[in-house]
Amino acid sequence: MFDLGWSELLVIGIVALIVVGPKDLPVLFRNVGRFVGKARAMARDFSRAMNDAADETGLRDVASGLKSATNPIGSAMDGVKDIARDVTSSVDPSKYEKGSATGKLAADRAEQAKKIQAQTARAAADRKAREAAEALAKAEAAEAALTADEAAEQSAEKKAET
Repeated sequence: MFDLGWSELLVIGIVALIVVGPKDLPVLFRNVGRFVGKARAMARDFSRAMNDAADETGLRDVASGLKSATNPIGSAMDGVKDIARDVTSSVDPSKYEKGSATGKLAADRAEQAKKIQAQTARAAADRKAREAAEALAKAEAAEAALTADEAAEQSAEKKAET
């Protein structure tokens, strides 16, 4: 907020020494220190009160909701991951008898869930690799344009010199 450097503080100290005098200067500095301490305590209490009020009104929940709204793909993917986790934990073939029809269906579903997870992981890895390749291509194109601009500037400088 205030930007006071050492030179400004030195000037303030010299002026205070001249105006107040060397006898009353320690008392002045002590009172200034108390005032600054009280001001900091008031600011800390105000900040704490504002944070408490934000917690009570649910403002933090709204802020996290807004953050997820600004990244809808990420929040959708989080939802998909949660659902997939719930499905895989609910499909536990060990809960059922092995010879029963329910046990066989549960085992089939668990196997299908594992296949889906593997395919999803493969698709995500492929997508990330594709995005990385596209980003690399854009970076190389930008570097090529930069070197072409530098070469054009150097040739223009050489023509201007001649």
